[in-house]
Amino acid sequence: MKLKTRLIILFVLIVVSFNIFIYIFDKTVMPTVIAVAEGEMRAKAIVTVNNCILKEFNKSFDYDKVIKVEKDNSGNIVMLKADTLKLNEIACNVALQSQWDLKQLGSMGIKIPISYITKNNILSSYGPGISVKMYPIGNIETKYYSTFESAGINQTRHRIFVEVRTQIRVIIPFKRSDIEVVHQIPICETIIVGKVPDNAINLDMNGSGFSLPNN
Repeated sequence: MKLKTRLIILFVLIVVSFNIFIYIFDKTVMPTVIAVAEGEMRAKAIVTVNNCILKEFNKSFDYDKVIKVEKDNSGNIVMLKADTLKLNEIACNVALQSQWDLKQLGSMGIKIPISYITKNNILSSYGPGISVKMYPIGNIETKYYSTFESAGINQTRHRIFVEVRTQIRVIIPFKRSDIEVVHQIPICETIIVGKVPDNAINLDMNGSGFSLPNN
C-alpha cells in the first residue's frame, strides 16, 4: 500500500474518531457540565441580587415614612397609604445595582473544577477547570408584595416583600443556556395596633415596582 493511501486512511480514521469523541462528549458530558454551570451561576446571581436588595433597603427604606397610617379622632385606623414614588425609587436603584453587579460577575466568570463533573476527588486539586461566564438578558424586574395577618386582638402583622426577577445567559465553551433567576425576600415586618380596614389590604403596592431593560 502506498504511503499516500496510508496517510489518507489515517487522516480519515482520525477525523472519524474525533467526531465520535465529540458526539459522545456532547451527549454524555455536556448536559452535566451545563447543569453544574447553571446551578453555580444561579447561586452566584441570587447572592448578588440579595446583597443589592439588603444594601439599598437598609440605606433607603423607613417603614414609618413609606407607609402612612391615618387614624380618625377616636384613634381608629381609616387608611394605610404607601409612598409609591419612594418605593419605585428604591426599586429602580435595586434594579440598576443588580444589573451592574451581575454584569461584573459575568465578565469575571468562574472556574468549575473538573471534579464537579467527574466526582473524582483525585482530580479536585490537579484537574483542569471549566470556564463559565454569564450576562443578564431581558429585563430586571423589581416588584413589591405585602401581606396582612392577624397577630392578636386589634393587632395586624404587616409584611412587605421585594422580588427581583431576571434572566441570565450562562456561557461555557461550545454551549450556552438561558435561565430565569427569581429571588424574593422580606424587607420589613411590623405590628399595626388597631383594626385595619379591608380597603387597606393591598395598599396599591402588590405588583408595583420597576422594570429595567438589560443592554
